[in-house]
Amino acid sequence: MEEKWLIGVDLGGTTVKLAFVNQYGEIIYKWEIPTDKSNQGHNIPTDIAKSIDEQLEKCGEIKAKIMGIGIGAPGPVKETNGSVDVAVNLGWNKFPLKDLLEVETGLPVFVDNDANIAAIGEMWKGAGEGAKDLLCVTLGTGVGGGIIAHGDIVRGVNGAAGEIGHITSIPEGGAPCNCGKTGCLETVASATGIVRLAKEKIAENGNTTMQCFYEDGTLTAKEVFDCAREGDEVAKAVIEEVAFHLGLALANTANGLNPEKIVLGGGVSRAGDILLQSIKDRFNQFAFPRVAKGAEITIATLGNDAGVIGGAWLVKTQLPQHV
Repeated sequence: MEEKWLIGVDLGGTTVKLAFVNQYGEIIYKWEIPTDKSNQGHNIPTDIAKSIDEQLEKCGEIKAKIMGIGIGAPGPVKETNGSVDVAVNLGWNKFPLKDLLEVETGLPVFVDNDANIAAIGEMWKGAGEGAKDLLCVTLGTGVGGGIIAHGDIVRGVNGAAGEIGHITSIPEGGAPCNCGKTGCLETVASATGIVRLAKEKIAENGNTTMQCFYEDGTLTAKEVFDCAREGDEVAKAVIEEVAFHLGLALANTANGLNPEKIVLGGGVSRAGDILLQSIKDRFNQFAFPRVAKGAEITIATLGNDAGVIGGAWLVKTQLPQHV
């Protein structure tokens, strides 16, 4: 019998990543299309459907080759009907993504939050492979999180579980967050948060190699990490502050979950040992000793493929219940 494929889709604010994936979690072919945010994002399901048809034709395959589509969306997802409650960057509000995409493609569609499917991808084929109790944190423009317990994603009562980036890290006097609160972990541990912290410290102490990047407006998290590696004391102080807040938030979350692995992904995680070792030190300082002993903190390995692989897993595991 001919093997059928799964389709994984990772829907982002700038691009939509798509892939044909086999039932072993191996990517057959992957591609991406721009995210059309015009008309409050209503063109997105049609764009995805058209793109899938085009790529199937290029591969010389027909729709019957596909078992279904698993898609990660940037916002809380209603598990019962696959609608996205709100996705501010796309203009969505109670958007019936599952229904629209099923109509456009004629295929079964399974929807989850984008951070959740990234966590699933890392569990299935990435750094979390073999672990059934897993905490996955994505450190990018923001801070996303996915929690897996006993091999199943934890979604919570209304789809908002895993919002690690909105743990209150600074109770008083913290910076405003996009969620409407202040002092969220995201305001210090994201790429934008790191740059904000760096700018504050540069303003306090101009004796730093980051000064030139600050003055010409090109300062990024990467420059902060590069300067720290070269021994810049101000840059190192920024990293220590980031590691403190991350280590504390991860420890408090892990104390409630007792995970086997904590996987750090996203652009900030690529800073490597200069950040990772400090996070581990702080985590061990704040975690319950038995929790710390059981948890391995590691860097994600799938990169941008985590979401599409996690989307494919949704189809593989949920389709038998669907038919």
